[in-house]
Amino acid sequence: MKYNAVVHLVDDDDGVRQALAFLLTSSGFAVRVYESASAFLEAIPTLQPGCIVTDVRMPGISGLELQRQLKARQISLPVIVMTGHGDVALAVEAMKAGAVDFIEKPFADETMISSIRVALDRHARDAGRDIEMAAISAKLRTLTARETEVLEGLVAGLPNKTIAYDLNISARTVEVHRANVMTKMAAANLPELVRMVLLLRSGVSGS
Repeated sequence: MKYNAVVHLVDDDDGVRQALAFLLTSSGFAVRVYESASAFLEAIPTLQPGCIVTDVRMPGISGLELQRQLKARQISLPVIVMTGHGDVALAVEAMKAGAVDFIEKPFADETMISSIRVALDRHARDAGRDIEMAAISAKLRTLTARETEVLEGLVAGLPNKTIAYDLNISARTVEVHRANVMTKMAAANLPELVRMVLLLRSGVSGS
C-alpha cells in the first residue's frame, strides 16, 4: 500500500536512520530523513503532511524537546518516539507530551510499520476533522446576530415558543430565522445542525 503522507525520520545514528528508511520505503512509505532535531526544525517551512518518528535521546535537541518546540509552533503531526533500553521514563514523558506511541529498541519491523500506519491514519482523520470544522466556522460567520441567538436556543434544545419568549419575538419569526439558519448551515435536519455546533465547540475546547 502506498501512502501519500511522509514519514519524517529523525535520528542521529546513521546506521539506524539508513536501515529504518530502507524498511519504510520498502513497505510503501515516503520517507524523509534528518540527522538531528535541529535539521528537522530547519526544514519546517517545507514540511509535508505525515508523521514524525524520532529518537528520544539525541545530542543537542532531544526528542522530548523537539515535541515541545513543535507544540510551540502549532505543528500537530503525530509523533512516534523511539527509545533505547533504560529510556522508558523519558518515553513515558514523551507520551504525556502528546506522542502517539513509543517503541523500544530493538524492535520488530512490523511493530514500527503498524505504529506508523496508525499515526498516519490518525493524521488523515484529524486533517479531515480540521477541514470540516473550518467549513462549519465559515458558515457560522454568515449568520446574523438574531440567527445566532436562535441557533443557541436550538442547540440548547429549546422549543420555538421558548426561544420566542426569551428573545421577545414571535414564534413565527423564530421559524423564519430557524429556516434561514438551516439553509445557511446546509444542515439537512436539526440533529445535524446540533452535531455541527458541538463538533466545533469540542474542537475549540480541546485545542
